Amino acid sequence: MPPTRPIHAWRLSDRPRERLRTLGARHLSVRELLTILVGSGGPGGSAFSVAEALLDLVDGSLERLAAMDGGTMEQADGVGSATAARVLAALELGRRAAHEPADAEEAPIRGPEDVYRRMASRMRDLQQEEFHALLLNTRHRVVREVAVTRGILDASLIHPREVFRAAVSEGAAAVILVHNHPSGDPTPSAEDRAVTRQLASAGRALGIPVLDHVVIGRGKWSTLGSETERSS
Repeated sequence: MPPTRPIHAWRLSDRPRERLRTLGARHLSVRELLTILVGSGGPGGSAFSVAEALLDLVDGSLERLAAMDGGTMEQADGVGSATAARVLAALELGRRAAHEPADAEEAPIRGPEDVYRRMASRMRDLQQEEFHALLLNTRHRVVREVAVTRGILDASLIHPREVFRAAVSEGAAAVILVHNHPSGDPTPSAEDRAVTRQLASAGRALGIPVLDHVVIGRGKWSTLGSETERSS
């Protein structure tokens, strides 16, 4: 299919929307799915060529596209703010669908593997660190997720009240901490350990224990659970 031709000039059976309607979304290529999101082309080419420009920007990597912000996305030929917004929204829906529990009653968190499965799809591709807290009930099911900070993890900037105010108001029985390393390497840093000990100590004083601190990398994770015990 020549990308320079407008899509309305293609055979009906070749058009991405028609193929989605007849075959289903899972049978379309990434370029075709992006073409549908782009919607329409412009003076520079068809919607298909705009989709190709987006993929060229990330060397064909959906992982890199998912980590991109709107401003960077708009560097691709033919991509304006509206197109970038549609693509970002679609990627975010995919992330949320990936971690949505299959059962009506969410499965309990039994260990760091469960934390990784829950959080990796939204955190592993971020280009800056985000620090979250999972508030658990007595059955270790998540009652709420709290986004605490965004940016470089620094013990001096993370005050226990940002975590435990929500934990107290929700009646949480325990807390699990989780943050990402944009480098993809989840090896805990000295600062990670300091933050863990600080918050574990505050949790112990409040009677809301910090059960673990999981660091999300690219395809792997590390646990700082031992640091929650060393804080006593």
